[in-house]
Amino acid sequence: MKIAVIQGPNINMLGVREQHIYGPMKMEEIHEQLKGAASQNGVELEFFQSNLEGELVDRVQECLGEVDGILINPAAYSHTSIALADALKAVSLPVVEVHISNIYHREEFRQKSITATASTGVITGFGPFGYHMGLMALTQIISEIYQQQQGSEEVAQHEQAEAK
Repeated sequence: MKIAVIQGPNINMLGVREQHIYGPMKMEEIHEQLKGAASQNGVELEFFQSNLEGELVDRVQECLGEVDGILINPAAYSHTSIALADALKAVSLPVVEVHISNIYHREEFRQKSITATASTGVITGFGPFGYHMGLMALTQIISEIYQQQQGSEEVAQHEQAEAK
């Protein structure tokens, strides 16, 4: 199982910017913790961060056929990027959106996530632990999809055998 972890604008500044909102943990520390959790569960992670909307859209599109799911913190683009939401919808992969802060306890313009409409689920307000929650949720969702696909294949094989 392979999951892309995609980080939006200013996530590279975690640990420096607004620690009263985002805490002291740096993006690299979050990634290291995620790697540990993923390796314990046989999950491969790919990390990508950009401050540029088009690069994020490109990376999401590149996920098609390459990964089984996307764990994304679109950051400020969650509130503004129709292009990113459209890209997430286009790849038809399971997506879990993560926000470190509780967007519903923030300014009014941050309380609406456009990208959430393209996400399987959203985790908000649990700090860096939200990434772990998202990883757990995404691995479960992907596992369930695999099980459904296997069941469908078995039914098709059974039907083919009966038709002969």
